Amino acid sequence: MATPHRAVLVTLLACAFSSAALAQTCSKQSPAHTVALLELYTSEGCSSCPPADRFVSRLQASGLSAEQVVPLALHVDYWDYIGWKDLFARREFTERQRWLSALANSRTIYTPEIFVAGKELRNWSGGVPAAVKRINDMPARASIGLRLGAAADGKLPLEVTASAPPGGKLYVALVENGITTDVRAGENRGTQLRHDHVVRDWIAAAPVSAAGKAVLPRALTIPAGADPKRLAVAAFVQNDGGEVLQALSLPVCGA
Repeated sequence: MATPHRAVLVTLLACAFSSAALAQTCSKQSPAHTVALLELYTSEGCSSCPPADRFVSRLQASGLSAEQVVPLALHVDYWDYIGWKDLFARREFTERQRWLSALANSRTIYTPEIFVAGKELRNWSGGVPAAVKRINDMPARASIGLRLGAAADGKLPLEVTASAPPGGKLYVALVENGITTDVRAGENRGTQLRHDHVVRDWIAAAPVSAAGKAVLPRALTIPAGADPKRLAVAAFVQNDGGEVLQALSLPVCGA
């Protein structure tokens, strides 16, 4: 007989992966090497951010594949006061940036700021390839599995599993590419900005258990107006010291 915890988990999985959602699925398993997680902290209200946005958008064209790096663009909210409210900004991204900076004994946050594997990289314009290679050369300390159902009725069913040392946390992000914004105020007034890898939803709700496992079944809400073909799901495991043990990304089925 299933324990109450197990029964709840089975129910959640059944809800997330109904027979309709399973009509089309895709899945991916993380490799034996460590995939680098790249986090760009940016804002549409920041005049120095567009070059960094373009840099991150061009990572794949520069020769870095999804097997090497998972990019995330996290829009912060602390520039909203200067005239333009960034619709993709979230306070929790600002708080995450503060947390990463505090781990490095820094009291300053700024945009654009790039972290690779949880560590700040100031020379990002020339230093990303070497930083990514250094991470890729490390054997993975965690394993992640992603399974996505077909997007339907504004929902995206998914299941993320991880095996990792106890005490870490499994993070999941819904990412959108190909976003354009006509900025009408603030430092970038009159500019059309294009963004990729923008984090539209963020889940940090699955701690790694004492048995070294984490499971996250969920049905994500697709943002209004978003084209599922431009969406992807990213997942990573990070410990309390800020070390990213593994990362993985997968486009939505059919993308």
